Amino acid sequence: MTMSETTYRVTRADLVRYAGASGDFNPIHWSERFANSVGLPGVIAHGMFTMALVSRAVTEWAGAPDAVVELSVRFARPVPVPDTDEGTEVVVTVTERGQTDEGHTKLALTATCRGEKVLSLAQAVVRKR
Repeated sequence: MTMSETTYRVTRADLVRYAGASGDFNPIHWSERFANSVGLPGVIAHGMFTMALVSRAVTEWAGAPDAVVELSVRFARPVPVPDTDEGTEVVVTVTERGQTDEGHTKLALTATCRGEKVLSLAQAVVRKR
């Protein structure tokens, strides 16, 4: 059973770039004041940005983007991104969990920030490498 762990740094600049690329300019992703007013611990990363980091880890594990057959996650907790040069870190772990009937590889995925899981039920299926 193989496993890999990748750490991604996430800064407010990343959130600005993602907002521009995705068109998601919700103020919870850029305004501390607004994020706090709706009960968040501060500015948070876009959920789809977090999922994209997981997708990147799976693609790197599989060796090619077209090897990914299936990917699913459930968002469990926000990823707070402080207004510092360091931002925060998201740690993604990819663990092999067997094979499908078609011979594809099943993967269990975890993503954590500050030691807390930010995704649940995260899994992928990739073509055998």
